[in-house]
Amino acid sequence: MLLTMAIAPELMRALGDLALLPPRLLQQVFAQPARCRELAELLDSEPSFSDEAPDAAALPERPLRLFLSAAEDSGEIHAANLARALCAECAALGLPAPELFGFGGDRMEAAGVELLARPVDHAAMGIGAALGKLSYFSGLLNTAAETFRDRTPDVFAPVDSPALHVPLARIAKKHGTDTVHFVAPQYWGWAPWRVGGYAKAVHTALTILPFEPAWFAETGVRTEHVGHPLLDALAEVPATRPGPEARDLVLLPGSRASVIDHNLPWMLERVAPLVQEGASVAVLQDSPRHGGRVRNHVLNSSVAGAVKVKTGDLHAHLAAARTAFSVSGTILLDLLHHRLPTVVVYKLESGLAWIRPRLLNAPHFASTNLLAGREVLPEFGFSGSGPVAEVEAALQRAHGDEPWRADCLAGQDEAARRLGPPGTSPPWIGA
Repeated sequence: MLLTMAIAPELMRALGDLALLPPRLLQQVFAQPARCRELAELLDSEPSFSDEAPDAAALPERPLRLFLSAAEDSGEIHAANLARALCAECAALGLPAPELFGFGGDRMEAAGVELLARPVDHAAMGIGAALGKLSYFSGLLNTAAETFRDRTPDVFAPVDSPALHVPLARIAKKHGTDTVHFVAPQYWGWAPWRVGGYAKAVHTALTILPFEPAWFAETGVRTEHVGHPLLDALAEVPATRPGPEARDLVLLPGSRASVIDHNLPWMLERVAPLVQEGASVAVLQDSPRHGGRVRNHVLNSSVAGAVKVKTGDLHAHLAAARTAFSVSGTILLDLLHHRLPTVVVYKLESGLAWIRPRLLNAPHFASTNLLAGREVLPEFGFSGSGPVAEVEAALQRAHGDEPWRADCLAGQDEAARRLGPPGTSPPWIGA
């Protein structure tokens, strides 16, 4: 009975959403220009940070019970940091250590979270992969329902991954548990029709980008702005900007095998003109996991022998670089930390090149540009052979045009200012 009650409504909802997708996409194509203008007007919004300390007297004397959940690697990093921060905060307030349990992986387990399931080990990319794991994720819903019923957590605190966590939030609500969602979904950029259901499922959304509170305020979603969790990880990393001795052009092709395979061969060919002019070029990987894959792509390129592959100690390599050539993603905030003039690309599957710009409501897809409210970093989303001449010209400008580089650095300074300081997250969510 519990299985049916937990899963059947969510499966029916998913089927209904699938049936409604074509008309919603058509409506989005017509509404996209207006939605893009509305978001552009909010990019200058300045959020306020809450520094109000929790009232220990208002908290139960027993250990707080928190259900934490992460569904993929980057979210688990933040969830593990959140677990440690909650334990430290309880100790500072003289409260007993919290009881932490939920879904995650090795990092969360090492942070003291009792794992009920390990979805991080089953992270699926793309619709086809997700459908192949439907039975596993249905089991997660059932496990969560049993946990909300039997252990009555004080708060359900999922991190990112709305595809899994919004259904879990609805199940939590049915069992009387409020959801505080860490990393509010980027509905402002895509699928805005989902925000109504999100507002009903989630008690509080914790926002990480400065314009998000203003956007969500118009949708009925209650928010608290906590700032970007990556800033806490970067707090111990010295911030730099390119010095006069810096020469390296560094390539950041992503950390997933599929993204590397799709982008790196094209990126390597675009740096060939700079290599011929004597530029020093290196492909960076924070982890050695895909080192062999990256080296094979370099060996099969026209710049084989002239491009180095460097793994590990990412920030030491970035601090010594002059310019970056990167795929879009969280890595742009690492590049922002070092104020590296950057050209941003993202090579799309061929079928997405026409439809994707008509579905996105954001005027830019690079996070630095969204933060600055203008195109500080040249960005190119494309499929097929792509804008070869335009990207090569942008790389030449980023690497050698000093007035352009000065303007880029000023824009990055503004983006960093608006992103805010470290120390704002992980948030206190136990109240």
